[in-house]
Amino acid sequence: MIDFHCHIDLYPDPLAVLDEVDARGTYVLAVTTTPKAWRGTKKLVGDRQRVRVALGLHPELVAQRYQEVPLLCGLLPEAPYVGEIGIDGSPPHRGSLDLQKSVFDRILAECATHGGRVMTIHSRGAATAVLDALERQPDAGVPILHWFSGTMRELERAVQIGCWFSIGPAMLRSRKGRELAAAMPLDRLLTETDAPFARDGENPLMPWQAYDCLGELETISNLGMGALALQMKRNLKRLGQYKQSPRLTKSAPLSG
Repeated sequence: MIDFHCHIDLYPDPLAVLDEVDARGTYVLAVTTTPKAWRGTKKLVGDRQRVRVALGLHPELVAQRYQEVPLLCGLLPEAPYVGEIGIDGSPPHRGSLDLQKSVFDRILAECATHGGRVMTIHSRGAATAVLDALERQPDAGVPILHWFSGTMRELERAVQIGCWFSIGPAMLRSRKGRELAAAMPLDRLLTETDAPFARDGENPLMPWQAYDCLGELETISNLGMGALALQMKRNLKRLGQYKQSPRLTKSAPLSG
């Protein structure tokens, strides 16, 4: 099982969740919302073999925490995974859009300077702005658009420039989410939960529930759940072979 976007440190009892992740053999990318949280989350995760920690600055926090951008840039040489980063154009955060764009541009430029990174990216209400930034920094690394909610035209553009996507049970509950997922290339798709923010009824989703979306994906892709699970594993392995920054083109190789 693969959960490629999970806020492990924000669960009420993250150590219990991590122990269960180990027991179930789940691969997790633990994203962080501020650079100051990165080292603490790495310490929390310890030497667990299937959990990686991404260095992030959530766009919703940029207005309050933009002073941490130099810290993020200083930690970047130690962090092969970057996230959660991006731009949020939803009404509560439009007032900081210019600052968000500037911060995102700087992070992408720093990623390019250090040879590229695997990046998990937030683009709610700002898909075009995110894609514009990625096109300005084609050597930033591998962009994975998490819980993508843009238009079909924006999705087509994202696919064209080489973006990957992560989808989860919460995303596929909506008709729009299913329509977008159906148009995403299966060889650039990973599963996620975005937990503990995304929930299963009254409870937060757990990392091992990321594959709960495969049932819906089976319906829209005409592939069986076993084949889909195998495809996710292949995708993760291919992403793990990423060593140097590819150009963000449709045919960009991810190994080398």
